[in-house]
Amino acid sequence: MPRLLKSPPTDLHDHLRLIRSRGIGPISYRHLMQRFGSASEAIAMIPELARRGRGRPPRLADPREVEAEMREVERHGAHYLLIGTPAYPALLAEIDGAPPVITVKGRSDLLDRPAIAMVGARNASAAACRFARQLAHDLGGAGQVVVSGLARGIDSAAHDGALPTGTVAVIAGGIDIAYPPENAARQEDIAEQGLVVAEMPPGTKPTARHFPNRNRIISGLCAGTVVVEAAPRSGSLITARLAGEQGREVMAVPGSPLDPRARGCNGLIRDGAVLVQDVEDVLATLRPIDARMEHVAEERAPAPIAEDVDAAASERVEALLGPVAVGVDEIIRQSGLTPPEVQLALLELDLGGRLDRHAGGKVSLR
Repeated sequence: MPRLLKSPPTDLHDHLRLIRSRGIGPISYRHLMQRFGSASEAIAMIPELARRGRGRPPRLADPREVEAEMREVERHGAHYLLIGTPAYPALLAEIDGAPPVITVKGRSDLLDRPAIAMVGARNASAAACRFARQLAHDLGGAGQVVVSGLARGIDSAAHDGALPTGTVAVIAGGIDIAYPPENAARQEDIAEQGLVVAEMPPGTKPTARHFPNRNRIISGLCAGTVVVEAAPRSGSLITARLAGEQGREVMAVPGSPLDPRARGCNGLIRDGAVLVQDVEDVLATLRPIDARMEHVAEERAPAPIAEDVDAAASERVEALLGPVAVGVDEIIRQSGLTPPEVQLALLELDLGGRLDRHAGGKVSLR
């Protein structure tokens, strides 16, 4: 997997303080670490970079709050995995906007095994839940770890089917928060026999904005995603879309055209998703992908970022930006600057609170 750190982290506290600072997202964190190599140096340089971006610097996290969070994670029997370290999941590290840190509770070794995501409707039919449970069981028997989001319906059925062989639950809130409440016992079972993963700090109750972020982790941990049942505009289709954007395989179980809960899956198949009727359909799709993914992390290196950029270059980048999102590649082409110079200029604007980052590597000016 790509190494974002010049050396192993000696102070997790500094990394967490950087990550938990307001205005520091996954992409700005990655660029800061590429530029400075250590969290402490990045923290020290943030005010200067924000000044050059002609904005106010992000409010850095209170060290005491970071210490309290670390104690809470330990109290709940969990621990951190930091991007750029060997324990961090290699496939997850490959996605754009990978979470800089995740909190895990349970069997971390499951993250080293081949994994498949299974998602679907919360108000799923009994037949779809039965199919998901059996498919997850069969996939586990074939050596796959089943990853899902611990929601009602299909997610819960998938976790139940794969619990004896290995399942990972990615939750939208903190590692200590059970959601939905009726899945509290299931979450405890998974923490004991499988693995629970959270991006948010302990004590965070999930809100609507947290679920798409959770979904990118579900798909990012896996070589492919299977959607069992999903209505149009459902969260499961967001996960499927993210999987496609991440270069992972998208699979779907067909359903009756008379059932609105099947329209999402049928639409995915119409648009090119692999049709799944049994475990062999999934395994046949995953075999070449699993082989390819073993080498992906070795082939891809993190994009460089300049040591410095002059004011004229920064102004040139800013002049090309506006309220409409544009790809970074287009900014590089039109500015005549090198990619590292453009990335540093964007980082300065980002830290100054004047840049919005969008899906697909696009940016806009606030």
